[in-house]
Formats: sequence, structure tokens, C-alpha cells
Amino acid sequence: MHTTDLHRSLPSLFSELVFGAPETGAYILNRGDPGLLKSLDRLSAQDASRSSQGGATVAAHVAHLAFGLSLLNRWAGGEANPFADANWGKAWQVGEVDETEWAGLKRELQGEVERWHRALQSERAVSGMELDGVIGSIAHLAYHLGAIRQVVAEVRGPKAND
Repeated sequence: MHTTDLHRSLPSLFSELVFGAPETGAYILNRGDPGLLKSLDRLSAQDASRSSQGGATVAAHVAHLAFGLSLLNRWAGGEANPFADANWGKAWQVGEVDETEWAGLKRELQGEVERWHRALQSERAVSGMELDGVIGSIAHLAYHLGAIRQVVAEVRGPKAND
């Protein structure tokens, strides 16, 4: 299988989630939604240290996303199976963060987001399972954006106006 037909759609959808929805042509978020990265910039370390009903903190969601994207970026860079020995539980241990730690987590996520966005723009041959993972990365990120917005209402996007 080849990503030829998807090399426009996948980065476009991913971009909308992380960099924000355009005023026209939004497919996932409401028009004018700032997306994940700008939403996170509105949070203090204290906000990022919040959880809902004993669940993961916003900082843990961010660490989890950065970790998952780092694995995808390693795969896109040619590593055969970076997922084999991945420690998924480590990110979920992130609780309270200070301003320096929060800034570092956001920088790490932004770097991985930018690398994965570039990788999505590159055509490549993939197996069916690999394509599932590529498409799943977008759905997974959308899930966590929604989860973060449930924990901290201040970062919710605009309501639909149509």
C-alpha cells in the first residue's frame, strides 16, 4: 500500500488538531479553534497539574502524546519497531509540574508534532497495519485533545456557530 492518496489529507487533519482550524474548511474542530498547541499555551503549570476525578493530569496527557509521537517519528525515520519495548506507563506518572517542567513538556510536544507533521507529508510505502497506525495517530491525538479539554474547561475551543 502507498500513502500517495493520503499525503494531503493526513497532514491537513493533523495540522487542524495541533495548529488550529481555519475559518473555512475545518473538518474536525469548529472554525477558529486554536488547536492543541495554542490551547496548551493558555495553561499555567498549576492548570497542567490538574486532573479530573483522580484521572491523569493534563501534563501526563502531554507527556503521553509526546512519547507516542516520538515513537512514530523514530519509525518514520527508519527504525524497524520502536514500539517493541516502549514504556507507555511512564508518561502517565507525570503529576504536578512547575513552570519550567511545563514549558519543557510543551516544547517536547511541539518538536514531536512538527516532526510527525513533516513525516505525514512524505509519501511512503506502508503495510496495512502501519497505515492503521498512521491514521490512528490522528484519532489518538483528537481523543487526548478532547480529554484535556474535559479536565480544564479554559482550553475548550469555540462552540459551533452554525
